[in-house]
Amino acid sequence: MPEPHLRAADTDRAAVATVLGEHMSAGRLTVAEYDERLARVYAARTYGELEQLTADLPRPVARRPQPTPAPSAHGGVCSAGGWGGWAGGPSQLAAWRNWAGVAAIVLAVWLTTSIASGDLTYFWPIWVIGPWGAVLLAQTLTGGRRDDGRRQLP
Repeated sequence: MPEPHLRAADTDRAAVATVLGEHMSAGRLTVAEYDERLARVYAARTYGELEQLTADLPRPVARRPQPTPAPSAHGGVCSAGGWGGWAGGPSQLAAWRNWAGVAAIVLAVWLTTSIASGDLTYFWPIWVIGPWGAVLLAQTLTGGRRDDGRRQLP
């Protein structure tokens, strides 16, 4: 804060009130302490009076800003771990695991209904796992790239 003898503005009082509210939410102040300090915040005239109200509370730790993903050529955002990571890696493995899980479920449903009916029913799971598996296989084999060599985004 600036020099303690200088007069504080309404925005300074509001900022200290916000800090006190955060400390109350964190459990450092009781509701009664918060109410008492808040009344003193809005009665404060100088920076020194405002400083006294937070002197026994820890200072906020400056957080490092999180990097923002860069926009892709088509205007969307693509991160390496998201849908854009088709050139192998964790997202491709996760896609294959999802496909295998769904394939196991639909095959189990088909097998159960076939056993319950006493006859092999129409093999409808092919329409669920076939096209999906074909797309995954094509993306795996081509590395998720288009004909012009650039990376393809879904």
